[in-house]
Amino acid sequence: MSFQLIFQSKKSQARLGRLKTGHGSLLTPFFMPIATRGVVKGISSTELENLKTKIILANTYHLMVKPGREFLKSIRGLHRFMNWSGPILTDSGGYQVFSLARHNTITNQGVKFKDPKSGTRRFLTPEESIRTQKAIGSDIMIAFDQCTPYSPKKSQVEKAVKHTISWAKRCLAQHKKNKNSQLLFAVGQGDRFLDLRLSCVEELRKMDFDGYCYGGMAPLKTVYTMLEKVLPAYPQNKPRYLMGVGYPDNIVQAVQRGVDMFDCVIPTREGRHGRVFLRDKKKKLGRPGFFQAINLQRAEFLFDKTPLDKNCACPACRNYTRSYLSYLLKIGDYLSPRLLSLHNIKFYLDLMKEIRKNIRAGEL
Repeated sequence: MSFQLIFQSKKSQARLGRLKTGHGSLLTPFFMPIATRGVVKGISSTELENLKTKIILANTYHLMVKPGREFLKSIRGLHRFMNWSGPILTDSGGYQVFSLARHNTITNQGVKFKDPKSGTRRFLTPEESIRTQKAIGSDIMIAFDQCTPYSPKKSQVEKAVKHTISWAKRCLAQHKKNKNSQLLFAVGQGDRFLDLRLSCVEELRKMDFDGYCYGGMAPLKTVYTMLEKVLPAYPQNKPRYLMGVGYPDNIVQAVQRGVDMFDCVIPTREGRHGRVFLRDKKKKLGRPGFFQAINLQRAEFLFDKTPLDKNCACPACRNYTRSYLSYLLKIGDYLSPRLLSLHNIKFYLDLMKEIRKNIRAGEL
């Protein structure tokens, strides 16, 4: 078994676990910074390691487009290419079924994409997704799924669930042709329809994947409700991954409902726009106000000579004042967005460490 459940909270559904991968073990719950094209925007692999980042997420579709599967095979994978020694998880390309909806056609066999920039046509099938993830050499692969848009009709969701189940079966068959230390997770779809969510998970469980994801684009209030009703149907002895979530309070809420893995663009995207997260140590984890989000582009920070966060040891907080970081934003220098992205990644990693500590102590 690649996953071991270590501790189950008596206060909530929160849990501690250990996930073994080909590039090291990971304590759950954990968060993955986004390296869509093989880079966390503006951040080097060395800087990520210095922050004690344990795992990153890359995207199969974008790496298939450039640098391409054959190139990745020739250099023996993404780890070597980007000089990263830790685990990598790859999304299957299923999110691009949603995000590039205007540029694709969905069939039973897979999804036909027309690149919005070059016009190049590509056909992403479950088999192609797995072959590409094998070339990438990711430690955790995701089965190709159909991610539905916001507020879809039930008939749309039924079709997406049918594709997701069928494609997952084909992904598993392709993986078994050349099975190695790579893990394969399946994605549960169904949007806001409980019966579809449960039927999807039931079918995926029969295939015995290494882990299971909760996918889709529903509002978070709906997601919380669904997690409470659907996660009990997920295997207890497998990791559960909530895809694309979220802000710090969203993560705490999801952990309390039994989620083990998270990813989101928020830390780096917010950092690039001058917005940073700060932990209020006076407030208990998960309580209203336990973190703040401040915008250093506001005029008041140009005169603030205090550290960004006195409790943080990241390069931004250790070496510069809020005033200087604000000034760099105003003159358009990229050093500030880089430093603020580093801070936000550190904030999220520290948040997960605090979450694990609170679970163990019976406080979450």
